[in-house]
Amino acid sequence: MSVSGSDVDSEPVDPLAGLASTRRSYGAGELSEAQLAPTWLEQLRVWFGQAIADDRIAEPNAMQVATADAEGRPDIRTVLARGFDAAGVVFYTNYESAKGRQLATNPVAAALFSWLPLERQVRLRGPVAKVDPAETARYFASRPRGAQLAAWASPQSQPLAGRTELERRLAEVTERFGDAEIPPPPHWGGFRITVTEAEFWQGREFRLHDRLRYRLVAPAGAVNPAGAVNPAGAVNPAGAGARWLVERLGP
Repeated sequence: MSVSGSDVDSEPVDPLAGLASTRRSYGAGELSEAQLAPTWLEQLRVWFGQAIADDRIAEPNAMQVATADAEGRPDIRTVLARGFDAAGVVFYTNYESAKGRQLATNPVAAALFSWLPLERQVRLRGPVAKVDPAETARYFASRPRGAQLAAWASPQSQPLAGRTELERRLAEVTERFGDAEIPPPPHWGGFRITVTEAEFWQGREFRLHDRLRYRLVAPAGAVNPAGAVNPAGAVNPAGAGARWLVERLGP
């Protein structure tokens, strides 16, 4: 750029500048009590199907999972949801990873699906437990062979000397298994977040968003035996007699 006969380099634009004035209005849809499905799982199924059908959303099953360590310090990362049922949502990981150790100490979590092109998000909360080893084995068998080997090779969340160390470990397990079937590592498997709260958020104009929440509540005075099983066989963390309450939250 020439200014008064001199060449002057323009100042680089700071991508963090002006964030306070950056805003857009949401108007893609609405969520009313009349539109809401009878259960959180049915509502999630409807929204999930619409997210899958939207080409702008590359991985609709990507969810952020938040945990806390023994000192209450929060942590968060993105994982892939690999199953839903009436009890909750399942994801798989290394049990010796940071999230695995945190969940062993503090077995509760929150999860978030963020589908920005649809101006929607879904928040789930609840206690967490490992899935049955047979369920882990079935899922592990469905993974690509490279991903199976990676589960054995990676010391997830542990320091590495460099990329070459990871590649060396992968070469070792590749040689060890050869063409044989690869079982799940003993330190790897699934976690199920048993949903006790599920919030569905739809962006609206002027930040007056729609927020509708399903919340599992126990009868007054009832003891809350986390993980109790009701007669139908479904996990009911609030115990017998619990019911789902649907409520609108202020935006």
